[in-house]
Amino acid sequence: MRKEERQHVKIPFNINEAKALATVLNHYKENHYWIVLMGLTLLYVFLQTFMIPGAILLTLIYGFLFPAWVALPVVCLACATGASGCYMLSLLVGRRIIRANFPERIQQWTEKVEEQRDNLLNFIIFLRITPILPNWFINIASPIIGVPLSIFWLGTFIGVAPPSLLVIQAGSTLNAMTSSSASSSYTSLIILAIIALVSLIPVFYRSRH
Repeated sequence: MRKEERQHVKIPFNINEAKALATVLNHYKENHYWIVLMGLTLLYVFLQTFMIPGAILLTLIYGFLFPAWVALPVVCLACATGASGCYMLSLLVGRRIIRANFPERIQQWTEKVEEQRDNLLNFIIFLRITPILPNWFINIASPIIGVPLSIFWLGTFIGVAPPSLLVIQAGSTLNAMTSSSASSSYTSLIILAIIALVSLIPVFYRSRH
């Protein structure tokens, strides 16, 4: 790797750094396809596990480097696995800290989980699709409020797919992107809102029967 390229191989924290990293990786992808794919995936899992910003920019890079049929399942797998790593860290060392810092929120969402115990998978999917709660809070709170790891992993894998697909599609035009596009942002929000409502249909159905 050339010296001028090495400076761009780092965790991206803005769109320009993402473009630079994507350009470098694209140069090496043809001869080192699996190394590039696995390297990005391990970095994604690391960021998710330790709640470090930058995952959405990595998703853009996936969209730039790989076709959607490759990028989407890999992103969902990395996100679900990394979030589960954060879940385990919270379960092992964060219980007392989280209860001390978010007592009211934890109590509220414990009650919500109990209400949705029979529809928990759909509930987790809904939370992942919508911005009601930040993802980092879902990750650290889930083991404390009684969400099983298997449902947490599967709900995350399914729930992050719709927003991730939108970002991956945007990544295919990464070189033309600035910070954001207002029209595409509104369209994305409408699409996610529709998907979120669909995910709640089983919840409403069961509550009436």
